[in-house]
Amino acid sequence: MVSVLSACAHLGALDHGRWAHAYIERNKMKMTVPLGTALLNMYAKCGNMDKAMEVFWAMKEKNVYAWSSAIGGQALHGDGEKCLELFSLMKQEGVQPNEVTFLSVLHGCSVVGLVEEGHKHFESMSKVYRLEPQLEHYGCMVDLYGRAGRLEDALDVIHNMPMKPHAGAWGALLNACRMYKNKELGELASRKIVELEGRNHGSYVQLSNIYAESKDWNRATNVREIMKARDVRKIPGCSVIEVDGVVHEFFVGDNSHQRYNEIEIMLKEISNRLELAGYTANTSPVLFDIEEEEKEDAVGKHSEKIAIAFGLLILKEGVPIRIVKNLRVCLDCHDVTKMISKVFNREIIVRDRNRFHHFKDGECSCKGY
Repeated sequence: MVSVLSACAHLGALDHGRWAHAYIERNKMKMTVPLGTALLNMYAKCGNMDKAMEVFWAMKEKNVYAWSSAIGGQALHGDGEKCLELFSLMKQEGVQPNEVTFLSVLHGCSVVGLVEEGHKHFESMSKVYRLEPQLEHYGCMVDLYGRAGRLEDALDVIHNMPMKPHAGAWGALLNACRMYKNKELGELASRKIVELEGRNHGSYVQLSNIYAESKDWNRATNVREIMKARDVRKIPGCSVIEVDGVVHEFFVGDNSHQRYNEIEIMLKEISNRLELAGYTANTSPVLFDIEEEEKEDAVGKHSEKIAIAFGLLILKEGVPIRIVKNLRVCLDCHDVTKMISKVFNREIIVRDRNRFHHFKDGECSCKGY
């Protein structure tokens, strides 16, 4: 059952996960620590953190892995304060944190901008708990400083690492460079990633985005040409939504779904209602020097928008729309989803490559950070 729950967590298949939970209870299976941990992890990764914590508090025995999963779940859902509260409680209970625990704690600090708190916990790893930070911990520190706009501090972390920096650390810096529009540092980070992973499409795309957002079309086009010459291909955006136990998959610009004609009508209705509410497309994610009207069409068919339209079409009113996406949510899709949650009065939960976004009443749990 642990494997089944892990598969449900990976897919974000909440209905299947609930079925597995019911099967465990129906057959009176013993709630061992590994099984309880897998169950809370499933609920956390399927977007139901309340249920995950219900499972966690009901566990009679909790080891470091159970605590770390609960802390990691709070971080994944963007609740850094609860993440740190759990970490404090874990220590009070006499459970010794491990390397995985600190990854979750640092991630929790990063998603809400608790820079000094994150630095304190990072330092305590070696000084208090005699745990040597690994590549992933340094990557979290780069992300922590980078998200807060402290790009030089992020670069210092990379330069002072006791081991060779990995692509993850440079990638965190590159993402921060895009957020804060630092072309020079972005070029450095991108170059370093390509040296380490020549076929890492993300570094090319991020650098091209940095150029495109500053209207430097020649350099943006040059990056795309290099990608073609090296046969580096961008992974297409893909969003998954589960309805009545059936997983529906949508790709960017996808029109292959058997109900696509209805989906397209819903997309037009969404567009019309958002326009009346004052929405204009944020076309900065589009890489090419094309007319604004074409750009609006390009971002309008991103996979999560198609999945949301399908959810509005098929799910009963009041039922949250839950989506799992393979890439980070772009700025326009983020803005659109906030507005849809308000205009259509619907809760929308999106798990992207980095974290969960809970959209409700025109707001997002990430608060734009």
